[in-house]
Parts: sequence; structure tokens; C-alpha cells
Amino acid sequence: MAGGGFVDAHGGARAEYYEYKITWYFISASIVAALGGSLFGYDLGVSGGVTSMDEFLKEFFHQVYNRKHQHLKETDYCKYHNQLLTLFTSSLYFAALLSTFAASHVTRNKGRRASILVGSVSFFIGAILNAFAQNIGMLILGRCFLGVGIGFGNQTVPLYLSEMAPAKVRGAVNQLFQLTTTLGIFIANFVNNATEKHPQGWRLSLGLATIPALLMFVGGLFLPETPNSLVEQGRLEEGRKVLERVRGTTKVEAEFQDLIEASESAKAIKHPFRNLFKRKNRAQLVIGALGIPAFQQLTGMNSVLFYAPVIFQSLGFGSGASLWSATITTGALVCGTFISMALVDKLGRRFFFLEAGFEMICCMVAVAVTLALKFGQGVALSNGISMFLVVTISLFVLAYGRSWGPLGWLVPTEIFPLETRSAGQSMVVCVNMLFTALIAQCFLVSLCYLRYGIFLVFGGFIVIMTLFIYFLLPETKQVPIEEIHILWQNHWFWKRYCDQPQQVGKKLEHV
Repeated sequence: MAGGGFVDAHGGARAEYYEYKITWYFISASIVAALGGSLFGYDLGVSGGVTSMDEFLKEFFHQVYNRKHQHLKETDYCKYHNQLLTLFTSSLYFAALLSTFAASHVTRNKGRRASILVGSVSFFIGAILNAFAQNIGMLILGRCFLGVGIGFGNQTVPLYLSEMAPAKVRGAVNQLFQLTTTLGIFIANFVNNATEKHPQGWRLSLGLATIPALLMFVGGLFLPETPNSLVEQGRLEEGRKVLERVRGTTKVEAEFQDLIEASESAKAIKHPFRNLFKRKNRAQLVIGALGIPAFQQLTGMNSVLFYAPVIFQSLGFGSGASLWSATITTGALVCGTFISMALVDKLGRRFFFLEAGFEMICCMVAVAVTLALKFGQGVALSNGISMFLVVTISLFVLAYGRSWGPLGWLVPTEIFPLETRSAGQSMVVCVNMLFTALIAQCFLVSLCYLRYGIFLVFGGFIVIMTLFIYFLLPETKQVPIEEIHILWQNHWFWKRYCDQPQQVGKKLEHV
């Protein structure tokens, strides 16, 4: 499906002249920027744990608390069915959805670094409001501030990492965002385990979100702007200096010239969101802005992350056992991310999407069949069945952690041209957050009414998205970010939407 691509006469033949070294300056900038993922991850991990804590439920959700303790030792799909409780989780993602459009404007006109700083400040404010919340209104307001922080961070950080990274290691570098996200989730689970028995433990869990926000803000003060953004803002001399420092060499003329030409094309676009919907950008719109971010959520993974402690309590695990089971599955997510980082630039994006997709389908079917046969009859599950479910869900998380988790953020940042890159990334985050919020809002009620069938629904979605990748996504590994357009011009389906390139008789090999 990937195929080769003829090099056009305008910058396409320069890729072989790109030079770089991995410098400490580049490494430190990438690590600091990637801290933005920890905001998203910590919230994903802490939210589900807090909503299963008795003291939190007694404080704000008495009805859920009473229902939970009426069925304390039973398996009951509907223990946590409460729309106000799910609004606590999903309100953040609705706020993130709306904030991405403001983030796009800041990112394009003020730079990537500015958006990172705005996101960290907003997240810090939200964490303080949640930690000292006295009523549900204050909780939801805090969640909205957290959402704005995540909207800015998720719009900017993957973009920053992809623009800073050399093409040959772009996959691994971009996945630092996913790594810090998974580590944030992992740490949040341990925090929940440590605080759940304390009467005010939920406040500490929510308040500790200030730490990644503070780290991101302080680090952001020292971050360099990306060469792409500096050139886009007309700061050519500064852009070249940063490029030389990031690449560890003064021989950056070929790459710098590609950045200038991409910037000139970008400046001709006055309305990037409108341009995104033009015919020539159909592939980026369908795959990057709509398909991948929507499908990433339709795997059902974030439902597992949101509600892992809740799910395991519903399955009859005790409160402490459910939090530890959630920690085990999150550990699988971290392992999956390390696997992807090590191999994605060797085996490619398509390989992980396809092989992990098959594994995820099998896991969803296995969970659904097990629950259909053994669960929901008011009898606690046996230790053997409970362990089987934990292992199966962990395998599902491991597969997601090396495929749709990191690649759902990596691939969209690779495929947009500079003129629509900021707008495109805003669309990615917007669609991602829309589906995240909808699934967060609907999952517990779906679990209540569809029972085990909800896992079959997710399995069906994974079948569709795996076929989507197989037929429509070309391989992007090791292709310079400003030359991805060549892949569309030579793809069996997308070439009909592209302007025909000038062919100079030389091919780029995309293994």
C-alpha cells in the first residue's frame, strides 16, 4: 500500500542531503516538551480511581455510593450508572474540544512554545479548583480548566516533537508524548492506591496534578521554538540557528530550504481550516483529522483507562484490589509504548496498526464471551475467571500501547503540510476529544444496558479501523515531514485527489 514516490522538482529531491546528529540540546528539548503528555495521562489515571473512592462518592454522589454498597460483593453492570458522575469525567474533554481552536491560533501565530505555556497554566488552575472543590459546580469548573490545558497541550506537544525530530527517528521521538502519557497514568494509579483509604485522599489525588503542570510550565520557559514555527513567523535567521543547534551541524541548507518553501506555501493560505477541506487535502482530512483520532477512541481503550477501577469493582473485585488491577493493566500500556518506540521506525506504522488490531479484536471477543457466560448474575466471579479477565484486558492494553495509542498521535502530525499543520492538529485534537467525551459519557450507561455486548461493539469498530488502515494509509516511516505529500501522489486511491507531480526520474524508497 505504501509504494514509492517520485520526487518533485520543488524540494522533494533534497531529503538525501539532510544531515543531523543526536545532540543533548535536541534530547533535552524533546523530553521537556513531552512532559505535556503527563498532564493528559495523570488525569486519565486519576479520574477513574477517584470516582471509585467511597469518600469522594459520599461527598458528591450519594446515590452512586448507596447503590455501590447495596451490591458490594455482587457483580452488577449498573453499579456506577449515573450521568452526573460521568459528566465529571467527560466535561474535561468537552472543554478540551473547544479550546483546540484557540490553541490553533496561538500555535500558528505565537509559536508552539506559547501554547505549551498556556496549557500548563490552565491545567494548574484546574487542579487547584478540583483539590479544594466544595460542590459539584466547582468540580466541573476545575475539570473545564483542566480540559483547556489538555486541549492546548495535546494540540501542540505532538506537533512540536515531530517538527524537532529528524525524519529517521521521528516515530520514536514523537512517541515520547505517549510515553509520558502512559507514565502519568501509571503514577496516578499508585497515587490512588496510596490515598484511597484517607478521608480526604481524593483531594490529594486531584491536587497532585499541579506537579506535572508546574514542571511543564518551568520547562516551557526554557524550550526553544521549533525551526518550522520560526520560519513560519518570518524569523529566518533565528530559525536557521535553532535548526543548526538541534541537528548538531551547520550543514542544514537542504532542510532549511525545504522549510522556507513550505513556509511560503503556508503564508499564501489565509484560511487554513477552510484549506483543509479542499480536494487536494482530502487524504489528510479523512485519515489524519477525522479517521485516526475518532478510531483511536472507538477502540474502547480510554473507557478501560477512565473506568478500570470501576470496571473491576463492578466485576466483584474489592476497592483496593480493583485499583491494583488497574495499575497492572496500566503497566502493560507503558510496556507497549516502549516496544513501539524501539521498533516503529524499523517495522513501520502500518505493521503495528495491523498486527495489534488483530490482537485487540481477539481480546475484545474473549472478554465479551467470558462476561456473557459468567457475569451479571449477582454472583461474585471466581478467582480464575477474574484473573483471566485481568490478563486479557492487559493484553488488549499492551496491543493498544504499541499501536493506536502512540500512532494515533504520531501519524496525524506527520501527514499535514505546513500550511494546514496547526489547523489540522487542532482538528485531530477536536475530533479525539469529542469522541473521548462521548464515550466517557456513554460507557457506563452502555455497560449497564448492553452488558457484555459493549465489548463486541468495540471489537466491531476495531475490525473496521484495521481495514481502514490496510487500504488507505501509506507507510510514513523515515519520510521527511515536508515530503509526505509525495506518498499521496503515488497512492492507489489518494492520487486521484492530488495535483500531478513533476517526475524527475528518481524515487524515494519507503520501505
